[in-house]
Amino acid sequence: EEAPGTRAFTHGHSRSSGRGGAEPRPWVPLAAVPVEPRPNRKVLRKSLRRGVALSTGSFVLCEALRLISGSAEVHASFKVAEVIEQADYLYGSGETEKLYQLLVQHKNSEDAELLWRLARASRDLAQLSITSAEEKRQLAYDSLEYAKRALEKNEANSAAHKWYAICLSDVGDYEGIKVKIGNAFVIKEHFERAIELNPKDATSVHLMGVWCYSFAELPWYQRKIAAMLFATPPTSTYEEALRYFHMAEEADPNFYSKNLLFLGKTYLKLNNKKMALLWLSKAKEYPAHTEEDKQVQKEALELLNSI
Repeated sequence: EEAPGTRAFTHGHSRSSGRGGAEPRPWVPLAAVPVEPRPNRKVLRKSLRRGVALSTGSFVLCEALRLISGSAEVHASFKVAEVIEQADYLYGSGETEKLYQLLVQHKNSEDAELLWRLARASRDLAQLSITSAEEKRQLAYDSLEYAKRALEKNEANSAAHKWYAICLSDVGDYEGIKVKIGNAFVIKEHFERAIELNPKDATSVHLMGVWCYSFAELPWYQRKIAAMLFATPPTSTYEEALRYFHMAEEADPNFYSKNLLFLGKTYLKLNNKKMALLWLSKAKEYPAHTEEDKQVQKEALELLNSI
């Protein structure tokens, strides 16, 4: 299905943002989200023909109406397929604003595939530097609503679960610490469900690893705050994070520079310098296609020099 394209639960979220700030911010593991490749979809381009022979008699009339209704349903699904194909092309081309304008016209759609794409497009628009703070906030809540509706339409949709988790993390930035911690439990559940439905989606697996890493490195004072607010606050280990980062790499090797960086950082946390050197070197040598890739190269080099 799709690959990278998200943010980690940590700081200001932009597609090119890294780990800003002097200390880790709690309870939000999505600092960055890999850009997902455009799916290879084949949409039929043959025009639909509606031929209904109307003749006399109520039975024939009713049958004709039934056929017309059925044809309308086919036409509707055909239109959805065309919109999705166009949306995936725009996403792959990085046309964030055009993509949003295309999809927001279908915000009342009943189709989960359209809705989760609209959630992603709304979130991506919020990441742009030209988007005002007020618009960012509105888009964050809009994207969560679209993702929620996508789940309501199809609970078995892996991408809907993934984007619901990502968008819920974003909204947590506006809701305060207690809500943020509470959301962390829900975020984890939806990433786990996304992985269960599509184990080959490296993005969901990577973000689950970031969730684990974030809570494994939580400073003691933040743990204390969490324990005051919740009887059983979210916890994890570096070993668990490492398992997910390796799973992501197995699902889609070399798919995301930040997954390589996190592998190196996690091995460092586990005092395995040999493996840390291996993965940090891979991260440093990863071709820099985006600003985020450049930040990864910089951080990897700094860590290598510190070993």
